[in-house]
Amino acid sequence: MAGLREQWRHAAMRTIQERALDLFDERGFDAVTIEQVAAAAEVSPSSVYRYFGTKEGLLVADDFDTLTDEQLASLVDPTDPIGSLLGSVLRYEDPGQEEAGEPTSRRRVRYFFSEPSVRAAVLATLDRAAKRLAPLLVAERTLSPTQAHVVTHALAFGYFAALERWFDEGSTRPIADYVDEGMGPLRSIWPSG
Repeated sequence: MAGLREQWRHAAMRTIQERALDLFDERGFDAVTIEQVAAAAEVSPSSVYRYFGTKEGLLVADDFDTLTDEQLASLVDPTDPIGSLLGSVLRYEDPGQEEAGEPTSRRRVRYFFSEPSVRAAVLATLDRAAKRLAPLLVAERTLSPTQAHVVTHALAFGYFAALERWFDEGSTRPIADYVDEGMGPLRSIWPSG
């Protein structure tokens, strides 16, 4: 039963995000209210707030936010966190998840780099993600807590820098190509597992 409930919640969140993107694209980010998003998605404003918290959250929220610590640990190979990051990017880029027209990933990312409040929300999310990942590297590697903190932040914010290059260059190549290229210097200093 919980599985069906989770599937319904995930579908509802995706629908709300899509309707929000439609409105943001049509009217501009600042001109749209949570109430308008709720009406377009045929849900209550309280549902939008419950799922996303803020208007910026409509663009920033993704599956990573809902992972339990156990699920997160199963996705991260502490001996190859860069490979784990690339695997996550490749799963996210699955073309089967894109709808006709401009891919949802590009539609969302456009606001990461055009709206200062959305960029700030993304950066806060990346900081939280890095802090969640650091203990996994401390437990499995010979990294001190400070080293793990720095490494996970380098990974998270390195991903964001690669994403920005992907966006700035017109998204002509897969995001994973940019992440792989950008992480090259980190691969050269990462101790082998």
